[in-house]
Amino acid sequence: MRIRSFFWVLAAGITLSGCVEKEIIDDVNIEMGVGYDFVEDDKIEGTVMIPIFNPDKKIGNFTYSATAASSRDLIQEVQRKSAQPLVTGSLEIALFGEGIAKKGIREFTDAFERDASIGARVYFAVADESAKSILSGTYGNRGNAVHLSQLIKHNMETRNLPITNMHLYLFDLYQEGKDPYLPILKKVEPEIIDIVGIALFKDDKLKSELPPDKMFFFKLLTDKFSEGAYKLDVGKEKVVIKDLDSKHKIKLTKRDPYNITVEIKIKGLIREYTGHIVTPEIIKKIEKEFEEQVNKEASAMIKDFQEQGIDPVGFGQFIKSKTRGFDFKRWEDEYKNLTVNVKTDMIITEVGIVE
Repeated sequence: MRIRSFFWVLAAGITLSGCVEKEIIDDVNIEMGVGYDFVEDDKIEGTVMIPIFNPDKKIGNFTYSATAASSRDLIQEVQRKSAQPLVTGSLEIALFGEGIAKKGIREFTDAFERDASIGARVYFAVADESAKSILSGTYGNRGNAVHLSQLIKHNMETRNLPITNMHLYLFDLYQEGKDPYLPILKKVEPEIIDIVGIALFKDDKLKSELPPDKMFFFKLLTDKFSEGAYKLDVGKEKVVIKDLDSKHKIKLTKRDPYNITVEIKIKGLIREYTGHIVTPEIIKKIEKEFEEQVNKEASAMIKDFQEQGIDPVGFGQFIKSKTRGFDFKRWEDEYKNLTVNVKTDMIITEVGIVE
């Protein structure tokens, strides 16, 4: 009886294995990066980046580009230029040119979310100029796609970029009361790409951009720091606060009209100080100055979001979760009149290098 059962399991395994589509790496072109730009006559130029595995173990890059009237036609145009089938299972990043982003990227993201071979942690980003220009460069020796994805990951983990990927973008896009955002990439030198801001969307269309000097405060409102850093002017002295650890909490303090309080708690250590001895009085002064600056910048940023009609922080979604029978039809007007109070609590935990 056991032998018969074993043969049934073996037969089922053989049958199931025959249903799996096999792909040999030498017989396919692996898409690791894609980009979309507008060209003349409102046509779309798509760029596909594939890796080239060299004998010295360095990874080179090769790109295919094609022009078509729609994103669906682009795939066929690019496939015609490729000697092997293009496969998307290892996609790392998708770039959208600024013109595409302003018109709307839903047409392109829809194809990604319907492709089961694409992982949810693929990074989306907006190209400051041309997506093709960024994908066609040469960065590092591990391939452009890996370099760009690691650039985004590093800035999310240790710098001022709030966490973002394909899954989070689509989640924010489809839920009511919160608008998505993406990093903006720019080629600043032939072999250097920089994150030059954050693209703020209304639905799937680029509505506004945050410059680099505002990214720190935006992350305090939308994410948390575990390894942040910030330079602060305190009177005539300059302070560098590192190893920042932050978290924020939103509280609904009043209804009709709505009133919200955003509590931001931050811990960090003084890494550099241009003055002399850092006394307890100076520490308190630094903490107070830091709190006032965060309150001022974050409040001004939120006010600007309200005037533009965008909600990347997600106040609408938060109030909906706290309000029975919440009406989003009224929320657009209510959001403009929403009162938001930002309260920051800064604690210096340690004093490091003093200049």
